[in-house]
Amino acid sequence: MRHEIALGIGPVVFRVGSAWPEPVRQLAALYAAYPPVDPARRVPDFTVRLQPTRPWRRLIRPSVFVAGDHWLPDAAPMALAHGLLAAEMGMNLQMALGWRRHVLLHASCVEKEGRAIVITGESGSGKSTLAALLGERGWRLMGDEFALLDPASGAVFGFPRLISLKNEAIDVATAGIDPRRLGPRLEGTAKGTIRHLVPAADAIARMAEPAEPALLLMPRFGFAAAQRPVESGEAFMRLTEASTNYVALGEAGFRALTRFVRHVPAVALDYLDSATALDQVDALWSGLA
Repeated sequence: MRHEIALGIGPVVFRVGSAWPEPVRQLAALYAAYPPVDPARRVPDFTVRLQPTRPWRRLIRPSVFVAGDHWLPDAAPMALAHGLLAAEMGMNLQMALGWRRHVLLHASCVEKEGRAIVITGESGSGKSTLAALLGERGWRLMGDEFALLDPASGAVFGFPRLISLKNEAIDVATAGIDPRRLGPRLEGTAKGTIRHLVPAADAIARMAEPAEPALLLMPRFGFAAAQRPVESGEAFMRLTEASTNYVALGEAGFRALTRFVRHVPAVALDYLDSATALDQVDALWSGLA
Protein backbone atom coordinates (compact mmCIF):
# COMPACT_ATOMS: atom_id res chain seq x y z
CA MET A 1 0.00 0.00 0.00
CA ARG A 2 1.17 3.50 -0.78
CA HIS A 3 -0.04 4.90 2.54
CA GLU A 4 -0.52 3.18 5.86
CA ILE A 5 -1.02 3.67 9.59
CA ALA A 6 -0.95 1.40 12.66
CA LEU A 7 -3.71 1.90 15.24
CA GLY A 8 -3.85 0.38 18.72
CA ILE A 9 -7.34 0.30 20.23
CA GLY A 10 -7.85 -1.67 23.44
CA PRO A 11 -6.23 -5.10 22.98
CA VAL A 12 -6.23 -4.90 19.17
CA VAL A 13 -3.69 -3.46 16.73
CA PHE A 14 -4.73 -2.73 13.15
CA ARG A 15 -2.57 -1.97 10.16
CA VAL A 16 -4.58 0.08 7.70
CA GLY A 17 -3.16 0.56 4.22
CA SER A 18 -4.62 2.69 1.47
CA ALA A 19 -3.96 3.42 -2.18
CA TRP A 20 -4.94 7.05 -1.47
CA PRO A 21 -3.55 9.45 1.15
CA GLU A 22 -6.79 11.04 2.38
CA PRO A 23 -8.28 8.10 4.34
CA VAL A 24 -4.99 7.61 6.20
CA ARG A 25 -4.68 11.34 6.86
CA GLN A 26 -8.17 11.39 8.36
CA LEU A 27 -7.46 8.32 10.50
CA ALA A 28 -4.22 9.90 11.76
CA ALA A 29 -6.06 13.08 12.76
CA LEU A 30 -8.95 11.36 14.52
CA TYR A 31 -6.78 8.76 16.30
CA ALA A 32 -4.04 11.26 17.21
CA ALA A 33 -4.78 11.00 20.95
CA TYR A 34 -4.37 7.21 21.01
CA PRO A 35 -1.09 5.65 22.17
CA PRO A 36 1.33 5.32 19.24
CA VAL A 37 2.09 1.85 17.90
CA ASP A 38 5.58 0.77 16.91
CA PRO A 39 5.08 -1.77 14.08
CA ALA A 40 8.63 -3.02 14.64
CA ARG A 41 7.73 -4.19 18.15
CA ARG A 42 4.04 -5.01 17.86
CA VAL A 43 2.79 -7.23 15.07
CA PRO A 44 -0.68 -6.09 14.00
CA ASP A 45 -3.57 -8.42 14.75
CA PHE A 46 -5.32 -7.46 11.52
CA THR A 47 -4.57 -5.74 8.24
CA VAL A 48 -7.13 -3.64 6.36
CA ARG A 49 -6.49 -2.57 2.78
CA LEU A 50 -8.35 0.14 0.89
CA GLN A 51 -7.66 -0.58 -2.75
CA PRO A 52 -9.12 0.26 -6.17
CA THR A 53 -11.33 -2.29 -7.91
CA ARG A 54 -9.18 -1.83 -11.04
CA PRO A 55 -5.75 -0.16 -11.33
CA TRP A 56 -7.15 2.84 -13.21
CA ARG A 57 -9.88 3.34 -10.59
CA ARG A 58 -7.22 4.74 -8.26
CA LEU A 59 -7.22 7.91 -10.38
CA ILE A 60 -10.30 7.78 -12.64
CA ARG A 61 -13.57 7.83 -10.70
CA PRO A 62 -11.80 6.39 -7.63
CA SER A 63 -13.60 3.43 -6.13
CA VAL A 64 -12.60 1.93 -2.76
CA PHE A 65 -12.79 -1.79 -2.16
CA VAL A 66 -12.25 -3.03 1.39
CA ALA A 67 -9.84 -5.98 1.63
CA GLY A 68 -7.56 -7.35 4.31
CA ASP A 69 -7.07 -10.50 6.35
CA HIS A 70 -10.83 -11.00 6.10
CA TRP A 71 -12.93 -9.59 3.29
CA LEU A 72 -16.22 -10.07 1.49
CA PRO A 73 -15.70 -10.68 -2.26
CA ASP A 74 -19.23 -9.56 -3.15
CA ALA A 75 -19.10 -6.30 -1.16
CA ALA A 76 -19.83 -3.18 -3.19
CA PRO A 77 -16.98 -0.64 -3.53
CA MET A 78 -17.39 2.79 -1.97
CA ALA A 79 -16.70 6.32 -3.16
CA LEU A 80 -13.30 7.72 -2.19
CA ALA A 81 -15.13 10.49 -0.30
CA HIS A 82 -16.26 7.70 2.07
CA GLY A 83 -12.74 6.32 2.53
CA LEU A 84 -12.75 6.98 6.28
CA LEU A 85 -15.99 5.04 6.62
CA ALA A 86 -14.51 2.24 4.50
CA ALA A 87 -11.53 2.01 6.87
CA GLU A 88 -13.79 1.85 9.93
CA MET A 89 -15.97 -0.79 8.24
CA GLY A 90 -12.84 -2.74 7.36
CA MET A 91 -11.77 -2.79 11.01
CA ASN A 92 -15.25 -3.93 12.03
CA LEU A 93 -15.08 -6.73 9.48
CA GLN A 94 -11.73 -8.00 10.76
CA MET A 95 -13.09 -8.12 14.30
CA ALA A 96 -16.38 -9.75 13.35
CA LEU A 97 -14.76 -12.50 11.31
CA GLY A 98 -11.42 -12.99 13.01
CA TRP A 99 -11.39 -12.11 16.72
CA ARG A 100 -11.41 -15.10 19.08
CA ARG A 101 -9.92 -13.83 22.37
CA HIS A 102 -13.24 -12.48 23.64
CA VAL A 103 -16.91 -13.08 23.06
CA LEU A 104 -17.66 -10.30 20.64
CA LEU A 105 -20.99 -8.57 21.26
CA HIS A 106 -22.37 -6.03 18.81
CA ALA A 107 -23.02 -3.51 21.55
CA SER A 108 -22.04 -0.18 23.03
CA CYS A 109 -20.58 -0.11 26.53
CA VAL A 110 -20.04 2.54 29.23
CA GLU A 111 -18.50 2.27 32.68
CA LYS A 112 -18.71 3.97 36.05
CA GLU A 113 -16.88 2.98 39.25
CA GLY A 114 -15.67 -0.26 37.74
CA ARG A 115 -19.10 -1.46 36.61
CA ALA A 116 -20.41 -1.40 33.08
CA ILE A 117 -23.66 -1.06 31.17
CA VAL A 118 -23.70 -3.13 27.99
CA ILE A 119 -26.12 -1.63 25.45
CA THR A 120 -27.27 -3.84 22.62
CA GLY A 121 -30.01 -3.55 20.02
CA GLU A 122 -30.77 -3.49 16.34
CA SER A 123 -29.43 -0.80 14.03
CA GLY A 124 -31.41 2.39 14.70
CA SER A 125 -32.24 1.49 18.28
CA GLY A 126 -30.17 4.42 19.53
CA LYS A 127 -27.40 2.56 21.34
CA SER A 128 -24.58 4.62 19.80
CA THR A 129 -26.33 7.90 20.55
CA LEU A 130 -27.03 6.86 24.11
CA ALA A 131 -23.45 5.71 24.66
CA ALA A 132 -22.07 8.94 23.17
CA LEU A 133 -24.27 11.06 25.43
CA LEU A 134 -23.35 9.06 28.52
CA GLY A 135 -19.67 9.29 27.53
CA GLU A 136 -19.93 13.08 27.81
CA ARG A 137 -21.76 12.95 31.15
CA GLY A 138 -19.41 11.28 33.60
CA TRP A 139 -19.37 7.78 32.16
CA ARG A 140 -16.34 6.21 30.54
CA LEU A 141 -17.08 5.08 27.01
CA MET A 142 -15.69 1.56 26.58
CA GLY A 143 -16.91 1.02 23.04
CA ASP A 144 -19.50 1.86 20.44
CA GLU A 145 -19.45 -1.00 17.97
CA PHE A 146 -18.30 -3.98 20.05
CA ALA A 147 -18.17 -5.05 23.70
CA LEU A 148 -15.42 -7.57 24.43
CA LEU A 149 -16.49 -10.15 26.99
CA ASP A 150 -13.65 -12.17 28.54
CA PRO A 151 -14.65 -15.87 28.66
CA ALA A 152 -12.34 -16.52 31.63
CA SER A 153 -13.17 -13.67 34.02
CA GLY A 154 -16.55 -12.46 32.75
CA ALA A 155 -15.22 -8.88 32.60
CA VAL A 156 -15.74 -6.59 29.63
CA PHE A 157 -12.74 -4.89 28.03
CA GLY A 158 -12.56 -1.50 26.36
CA PHE A 159 -12.53 -1.06 22.61
CA PRO A 160 -13.19 2.69 22.27
CA ARG A 161 -13.03 3.26 18.55
CA LEU A 162 -14.55 6.30 16.87
CA ILE A 163 -18.29 6.61 17.59
CA SER A 164 -20.30 6.39 14.39
CA LEU A 165 -23.26 8.80 14.57
CA LYS A 166 -25.96 8.80 11.92
CA ASN A 167 -28.44 11.35 10.59
CA GLU A 168 -30.46 13.15 13.31
CA ALA A 169 -28.26 11.66 16.03
CA ILE A 170 -25.30 13.71 14.83
CA ASP A 171 -26.64 17.06 16.05
CA VAL A 172 -28.13 15.51 19.20
CA ALA A 173 -24.89 13.87 20.33
CA THR A 174 -22.37 16.48 19.20
CA ALA A 175 -23.95 19.67 20.61
CA GLY A 176 -21.20 21.56 22.46
CA ILE A 177 -18.47 19.10 21.39
CA ASP A 178 -15.07 20.51 20.39
CA PRO A 179 -15.09 20.39 16.56
CA ARG A 180 -11.57 18.92 16.66
CA ARG A 181 -13.14 15.72 18.01
CA LEU A 182 -15.40 15.38 14.97
CA GLY A 183 -14.70 13.80 11.61
CA PRO A 184 -16.05 15.09 8.31
CA ARG A 185 -19.75 14.78 7.52
CA LEU A 186 -20.04 11.85 5.14
CA GLU A 187 -23.14 12.48 3.04
CA GLY A 188 -24.92 9.92 0.89
CA THR A 189 -23.70 6.72 2.52
CA ALA A 190 -25.85 3.59 2.55
CA LYS A 191 -27.08 4.65 6.01
CA GLY A 192 -27.50 8.34 5.21
CA THR A 193 -25.21 10.95 6.73
CA ILE A 194 -22.50 9.69 9.08
CA ARG A 195 -20.09 11.62 11.27
CA HIS A 196 -17.47 10.12 13.57
CA LEU A 197 -16.84 11.34 17.12
CA VAL A 198 -13.54 10.82 18.94
CA PRO A 199 -14.22 9.41 22.44
CA ALA A 200 -13.46 11.60 25.45
CA ALA A 201 -9.89 11.66 26.76
CA ASP A 202 -10.53 9.37 29.75
CA ALA A 203 -12.00 6.70 27.47
CA ILE A 204 -8.71 6.59 25.56
CA ALA A 205 -6.41 6.91 28.58
CA ARG A 206 -8.16 4.07 30.45
CA MET A 207 -9.00 1.76 27.56
CA ALA A 208 -6.92 -1.08 29.05
CA GLU A 209 -9.05 -1.14 32.23
CA PRO A 210 -11.73 -3.87 32.27
CA ALA A 211 -15.05 -3.52 34.08
CA GLU A 212 -17.59 -5.82 35.66
CA PRO A 213 -20.84 -5.95 33.66
CA ALA A 214 -23.67 -4.71 35.88
CA LEU A 215 -26.59 -4.04 33.52
CA LEU A 216 -27.66 -5.18 30.07
CA LEU A 217 -29.73 -2.50 28.38
CA MET A 218 -31.83 -3.02 25.26
CA PRO A 219 -32.98 0.42 24.08
CA ARG A 220 -35.62 1.12 21.45
CA PHE A 221 -35.87 4.65 20.09
CA GLY A 222 -39.16 6.17 18.92
CA PHE A 223 -41.60 4.72 21.45
CA ALA A 224 -43.26 6.14 24.54
CA ALA A 225 -41.04 5.89 27.60
CA ALA A 226 -41.35 2.47 29.16
CA GLN A 227 -39.17 -0.28 30.54
CA ARG A 228 -39.51 -3.94 31.43
CA PRO A 229 -37.21 -6.57 32.90
CA VAL A 230 -35.98 -9.16 30.42
CA GLU A 231 -35.87 -12.79 31.50
CA SER A 232 -32.48 -14.52 31.32
CA GLY A 233 -33.62 -16.86 28.54
CA GLU A 234 -34.61 -13.97 26.26
CA ALA A 235 -31.43 -12.09 27.20
CA PHE A 236 -29.35 -15.14 26.29
CA MET A 237 -30.99 -15.41 22.88
CA ARG A 238 -30.59 -11.68 22.23
CA LEU A 239 -26.89 -11.89 23.10
CA THR A 240 -26.27 -14.89 20.86
CA GLU A 241 -27.89 -12.92 18.03
CA ALA A 242 -25.65 -9.95 18.85
CA SER A 243 -22.45 -12.02 18.91
CA THR A 244 -20.48 -12.56 15.74
CA ASN A 245 -18.23 -15.29 17.16
CA TYR A 246 -20.45 -17.11 19.68
CA VAL A 247 -20.65 -20.25 17.54
CA ALA A 248 -16.93 -20.17 16.74
CA LEU A 249 -15.99 -20.03 20.45
CA GLY A 250 -18.05 -23.13 21.19
CA GLU A 251 -18.31 -24.13 24.86
CA ALA A 252 -16.31 -21.11 26.03
CA GLY A 253 -18.84 -18.77 24.44
CA PHE A 254 -21.78 -20.70 25.87
CA ARG A 255 -20.34 -20.60 29.39
CA ALA A 256 -19.51 -16.89 29.14
CA LEU A 257 -23.01 -15.88 28.04
CA THR A 258 -24.66 -18.23 30.53
CA ARG A 259 -22.72 -16.64 33.37
CA PHE A 260 -23.50 -13.19 32.01
CA VAL A 261 -27.30 -13.61 31.96
CA ARG A 262 -27.31 -15.31 35.37
CA HIS A 263 -25.54 -12.41 37.08
CA VAL A 264 -26.41 -9.33 35.03
CA PRO A 265 -29.95 -7.91 35.10
CA ALA A 266 -31.40 -7.05 31.70
CA VAL A 267 -33.88 -4.28 30.92
CA ALA A 268 -35.69 -3.35 27.71
CA LEU A 269 -35.98 0.43 27.49
CA ASP A 270 -38.26 2.44 25.17
CA TYR A 271 -37.70 6.17 24.75
CA LEU A 272 -38.76 9.10 22.61
CA ASP A 273 -35.89 11.51 23.21
CA SER A 274 -32.38 11.52 24.63
CA ALA A 275 -33.23 13.51 27.78
CA THR A 276 -35.85 10.93 28.75
CA ALA A 277 -33.45 8.07 28.03
CA LEU A 278 -30.72 9.61 30.20
CA ASP A 279 -33.18 10.03 33.08
CA GLN A 280 -34.26 6.39 32.68
CA VAL A 281 -30.66 5.20 32.75
CA ASP A 282 -29.92 7.28 35.86
CA ALA A 283 -32.93 5.79 37.63
CA LEU A 284 -31.99 2.24 36.66
CA TRP A 285 -28.41 2.76 37.76
CA SER A 286 -29.46 4.22 41.10
CA GLY A 287 -31.67 1.19 41.62
CA LEU A 288 -28.67 -1.12 41.19
CA ALA A 289 -26.60 0.57 43.89
